[in-house]
Amino acid sequence: MSFLDVLYFIIPSAIFYAAPLILVAIGGVFSEKSGVVNIGLEGLMVIGAFVGILFNLLYADTFGAATPWISLIAAMVAALLLSLLHAVASISFRADQVVSGVAINLLAVALSLYLVKRIFDKGQTDFITERFARYNVPFLSDIPVIGPLFFTSVYNTSFFAIAIAFVAWFVIYKTPFGLRLRAVGEHPMAADTMGVNVARMRYIAVMISGALAGIGGAIYAQTITNDFGHATINGQGFMALAAMIFGKWHPLGAMGAALFFGFAQSLSIVGSSIPIIQEIPNVFLLILPYVLTIFALAGFIGRANAPLANGKPYIKGQR
Repeated sequence: MSFLDVLYFIIPSAIFYAAPLILVAIGGVFSEKSGVVNIGLEGLMVIGAFVGILFNLLYADTFGAATPWISLIAAMVAALLLSLLHAVASISFRADQVVSGVAINLLAVALSLYLVKRIFDKGQTDFITERFARYNVPFLSDIPVIGPLFFTSVYNTSFFAIAIAFVAWFVIYKTPFGLRLRAVGEHPMAADTMGVNVARMRYIAVMISGALAGIGGAIYAQTITNDFGHATINGQGFMALAAMIFGKWHPLGAMGAALFFGFAQSLSIVGSSIPIIQEIPNVFLLILPYVLTIFALAGFIGRANAPLANGKPYIKGQR
């Protein structure tokens, strides 16, 4: 197997695994740009994955091939509603944002597994029958080298995630909404003085964060595992959090970091099929994504400054 063949094997897989991480990481960017730390991305992914799979199983006969896409909407709504708990606790009640996020993680896992047991009377759901399909992009897949790397055997969800990253960049840095969002995250008192409703902006940002995390969880469940159980989402939300930090709280930076973590995840899955890598003990490949996540969160790869008001509750009139 030549080096180019190895790339043909790994790169499409890396993009495929990165898509959910991109969406969740960008959700984290929105929340933290507004000044609200969202440790609950993992839990929001979990609830998105559960609702996405449940909706798919219940309505596959009704919506047919469109079911996976409609499941994303259901997952988005469910995670958005759950994120409101974090918003109320962090913004209205000014609770510790890290503790609130951890509570979301614990609640989402417990609630999802309880409902799985009640509905299916076992520890995991059935496997879905309507899935996102791989396909070759017409014309583009025929381009030498680039075609097999980026446009062969791909999912629409990968292009969707990349498109969302560019849309998020435009919204945050090129629109009045994005300017207000960054203002409440950097200096909420100054934004308040200029007439910006700090609490409302932060609520909207956390809800966007929840919506994107729910979509990411549903995409992960409907493309990678095809069911939901206790190990469906197993640290991916924290990888997305690391990607957000590694990407310096920038949508495109977060996308690049998510692609890096997706590459690590793909190595852990397909590495045993690659001659160069198959000699490495499998356990090292399996822990690779998590080791890289720890390094990124610890600032081993590069330190970045979060928004100045990140994690700090705002009390109107307080200096």
